Amino acid sequence: MKTYRDAGVDIEAGEELGRRIKRKVRSTFSRNVLTDIGSFGAFYRANFRGMAKPVLVSSVDGVGTKLKIAFAMGRHETVGQDLVNHCVNDILVCGAKPLYFLDYFATGKLSPHVAGRVISGFVKACKENECSLVGGETAEMPGFYHEGEYDLSGTIVGVVEERRILTGKKVRRGDALIALPSTGLHTNGYSLARSVLLERFSLDHYFEETKTTLGETLLTIHRSYLRAVHPLLSRVGIKAMSHVTGGGIEGNTMRVIPKGLKLQIEWKAWERPFIFKLIEKVGKVPEREMRRALNLGIGLIMIVAPGDVGRALRALRRKSERPFVMGEVINA
Repeated sequence: MKTYRDAGVDIEAGEELGRRIKRKVRSTFSRNVLTDIGSFGAFYRANFRGMAKPVLVSSVDGVGTKLKIAFAMGRHETVGQDLVNHCVNDILVCGAKPLYFLDYFATGKLSPHVAGRVISGFVKACKENECSLVGGETAEMPGFYHEGEYDLSGTIVGVVEERRILTGKKVRRGDALIALPSTGLHTNGYSLARSVLLERFSLDHYFEETKTTLGETLLTIHRSYLRAVHPLLSRVGIKAMSHVTGGGIEGNTMRVIPKGLKLQIEWKAWERPFIFKLIEKVGKVPEREMRRALNLGIGLIMIVAPGDVGRALRALRRKSERPFVMGEVINA
């Protein structure tokens, strides 16, 4: 006679995980969250005071092979933060503020400790972004994942006033590109980075240039730009924004550029962080490939009219940001 546990699924482990995370998850709830975790669905009161025509904005994403670094180092909180922040940025560049987040955690054999650390990362980032973690799914699938590994995905829902949606339709020739620095690779380009760097260095290799190990550098958290940028949307004439993820600076920013226009980027306007120089040098990666696969030190780009550049830069600096003009929009 076989049981579900004999087949590799431990229901008790799932129940233990629920007990571990319930209080932490509840700490992210706003007054609009109507259900506790464990329900078949999450209920969120659609109460958008001050908005004449609220529009919901949603996005879903993952962390990619950055997870491989987390597995190797036995550090699991940061990838949870990565996922939330990535999703927050994706809707932020549409002009939206996050409301709630849901996660999917899948593994071969559930470790309540490991899953609990990942979810602690979700909780931390949700609090920082004033976003409720309203639910999720934990899937235990024996034989599907390698031992000690898991996968993550996240779904976020936010809201924006219809007249404030950023689509890029108002972008014109001569508009400036204002860049905000990334904290590193964020959550893209890790397949290339691992292929190049782990053939030469161990994750505990210390680099004087960064004052950290390679592993710590690669696990640097994908930052959220919400607090720095969202308050500016009603005060600075931002026409469009791009979140620099897979596809690089040009690939992502061209998604909000109207037909007939293109980007003129001053590639020497900033110094690339050490990790990008290291990948390029060790892997002999062509410049074209570096630009396509990596953010090269820029995480978010704002497009503003020439007359609004000074005001935007000053506002960002008051938020302790380090913005700079990295190019402009020109005719194609």
